[in-house]
Amino acid sequence: MGSPSPMSEVAVLEAAFAAMREASRHDPWSDLAARRQRLARLAAMLVAQQDAIADAISADFGHRSPVETRLAELFPSLAGIRHAQRHLKRWMRPQRRAVSVWFAPASNQVLPQPLGVVGIVVPWNYPLFLALGPLVSALAAGNRAMIKMSEFTPRTGALLAELLEQALGRDVVRVFNGPVELAQQFCRLPFDHLLFTGSTPVGRDVMRAAADNLTPVTLELGGKSPALVAPDADLARAATVIAAGKLMNAGQTCVAPDYVLVPRGRRQALIDALAEAATRLYPSLADNADYTAIISPRHYERLSGWIEGARAAGAEVRAINPRGESLAERRKLPLTLVWQCPDDATLMREEIFGPVLPLVEYDNLDQAIDYINRRPRPLALYLLSDDKRTQTAVLKRTVSGGVVVNETMLHVIQDDLPFGGVGPSGMGHYHGYEGFLTFSKLKPVYRQPRLNTRWMLLPPYGGLARRLLKWMVR
Repeated sequence: MGSPSPMSEVAVLEAAFAAMREASRHDPWSDLAARRQRLARLAAMLVAQQDAIADAISADFGHRSPVETRLAELFPSLAGIRHAQRHLKRWMRPQRRAVSVWFAPASNQVLPQPLGVVGIVVPWNYPLFLALGPLVSALAAGNRAMIKMSEFTPRTGALLAELLEQALGRDVVRVFNGPVELAQQFCRLPFDHLLFTGSTPVGRDVMRAAADNLTPVTLELGGKSPALVAPDADLARAATVIAAGKLMNAGQTCVAPDYVLVPRGRRQALIDALAEAATRLYPSLADNADYTAIISPRHYERLSGWIEGARAAGAEVRAINPRGESLAERRKLPLTLVWQCPDDATLMREEIFGPVLPLVEYDNLDQAIDYINRRPRPLALYLLSDDKRTQTAVLKRTVSGGVVVNETMLHVIQDDLPFGGVGPSGMGHYHGYEGFLTFSKLKPVYRQPRLNTRWMLLPPYGGLARRLLKWMVR
């Protein structure tokens, strides 16, 4: 038999959605025990299958450090599940709300209600965590979920389809793999909520597709997240955390430092410190099991082309390849520092998504803040400074999805912090309680007791109603 045609794939997608929607109608409100059981099954599957998952992800990348997979995908996925299990009873509890004195003795409450069937679109760079992070929030809120995996990670997608559907049942979660065209059809389904993680241009297309059904969306996008090295920063310390953040997953991370702002006159010292830090972290690259390959030949060529374009435009370039190894055949790219790069070069306009790091000098903190504020609002901002006044100034005068002081990227795996972008870097939040809220309808409930004062404001309006209204609108 041949492979399914695009029409048959779409038909399967639509049939799966219809079946899941029907299941949601018959069982719209899973209780605490059922939700906890689903989360427990998910955690048990992850623990039991961690080697198979790491192997599949590495195969999709051409090589992905299994340690990084455990650190950046398995650990935060399990931590998120366990955080939800601990707090779910409190999250689900109806919330009492105040009642105006004019409507006493009525009562108000807010009831977190499952939305129904949610869609999750997963990128290739962290295929496990960016599938399971939203899924945990959706399951905690009592929903069913359909997941579209990236066409760049077919092995991981096939494995997760098998494992998730076995662990949770096809009436709770369905996983789909296929080309971009299938993803486009996926986003056109009338989900009760759609969460997309990916690039800003594709995010615009997703939002347009969802608009036809008035489907609410959470967009987790990217952009150019700056690392601001303040005048008081310790350069060795700053270089270590910047290099570690930039080189995890070979820079293929939506919250990786995209460029560095450095005080004028300290650029060369920072370049040397970054080179030293990168060499210490990855003394070799070609056969280093800790260093990840670029996901595909197309992305490797894209990054190489952007570097050469910057060089042709007059930029200075320094590749940190400690042993001078040949890396192209393995699709490994060393940390590549770029400076004096024109603002109109592609490296300075587009999210890099690889181990290439431009450096930009500034004269004073006001100028650095202005540089950040004149560009699209970033998903993350990294400030390297121990000075409280500098920290306060940057926090109050910039807008970004999140801020990390004296580190990079670790805010993403803090279970009690919401994660999300702002403007071109995204909209909405998930993780922890905010994820529970994203996939819930906070249903307001007003209860009127048998004995009440409503009769005083019913027509025909007499003198009592007029006297009360004088009090009410005074």
